[in-house]
Amino acid sequence: MKRLWTPAWIARHVALVVLVVGFLALGWWQISRAASGNTLSWAYAVEWPIFAGFVVFVWWREVQHTLRGPAATPEAVTAGDAAPGPAALAVRRPVRVARVPATGDVPDADLAEYNRYLTWLNANPGARPGDYPG
Repeated sequence: MKRLWTPAWIARHVALVVLVVGFLALGWWQISRAASGNTLSWAYAVEWPIFAGFVVFVWWREVQHTLRGPAATPEAVTAGDAAPGPAALAVRRPVRVARVPATGDVPDADLAEYNRYLTWLNANPGARPGDYPG
């Protein structure tokens, strides 16, 4: 529960109160305008309390997310484990990617065209991408 009383959360609580009270006051103001003959104000009189409800909804979801805390990371599977459980199977291992040396052996037409485009953009700082002649 201490997580909800940090300075950032206190600011969120204050913002919740200010926004909800403000939105409900604006809804009440629109009701008074609608009662005096402004028919468009009936729509706003309904809309402002919906905004207040949305603020409460977002605040509640953030509170629940904070109280749940970060997701627990499953422990890594060691080589001696015979049958890892479902939590161990969810561990993502890094994928090894073979790196191709950046020599000029394999020409790449798309890469060369893109580099020409970037060179042109660098030489023409005020130009838009649509002005590229290539």
